[in-house]
Amino acid sequence: MSRVARKVEDKRVLKLIRRYLEAGVMEGGVASPREEGTPQGGPLSPLLSNILLTDLDQEIEKRGLSFCRYADDCNVYVKTQASGERVMAGLTQFLEKRLKLKVNTAKSAVAKTSQRKFLGYTLSAHAPKSRIATPSLHRLTAKLKGLFRQGRGRSLLATIAALNPVLRGWMGYFRLTQSRTPLEKLDVWIRRRLRCIIWRQWKHPQTRIQALIGLGLDEIRAWKSANNGRGPWWNSGALHMRHACPNAYFSQLGLLSLVTLCFQRRS
Repeated sequence: MSRVARKVEDKRVLKLIRRYLEAGVMEGGVASPREEGTPQGGPLSPLLSNILLTDLDQEIEKRGLSFCRYADDCNVYVKTQASGERVMAGLTQFLEKRLKLKVNTAKSAVAKTSQRKFLGYTLSAHAPKSRIATPSLHRLTAKLKGLFRQGRGRSLLATIAALNPVLRGWMGYFRLTQSRTPLEKLDVWIRRRLRCIIWRQWKHPQTRIQALIGLGLDEIRAWKSANNGRGPWWNSGALHMRHACPNAYFSQLGLLSLVTLCFQRRS
């Protein structure tokens, strides 16, 4: 509260903030007094966090270091492992002694930028390029798998309509990535999952033959493809399905491309 009072002179505002901090906690229907912390999920927590950690920002700037902080997540960039360990020790002492905060040692480390993630991003080891962190890619594919499972029982257009808002929102957050390859791989994987759904929905060989012919394959190739005895996932990556349902086929149905969303927006 003393730090808030440095900037806020209105006593009514200070009193309101104090009431927030002193509000009790309801557990199992029983109210108990709050001894530390702020109400979870409230708007006060990030505000007070930034007020308190402004001192940390100033301390890092005073040391002439490059850094990036968002709320309580902070990366400091130095050239060597020894420098990193020295800065880590110094800032930990500053946070614990001066600001009375506890550093989460389980989530803190001195490591190469390529080995750490920050707000879902990571930096390449050599050239300073931002990339989407691997765990962020895994979370997206896990979410999309649920939509693909639902797609087995509905039309392809309905599945694409469900996919597009997720892809657009996710790419809106990660639009600062400078690496094209992960997005290209995701686009390939998404189209293959859709081909797998199509193959499953055709069900019977005769249906598959007619559908493949309708999509431009000759009769002999359509017959051989429909009766190859392989599973849906194998067929979804095979040449006959890529020729029958090329990338342009899904574009015509309205499927968004992550590469297009990211890089054409900049050009």
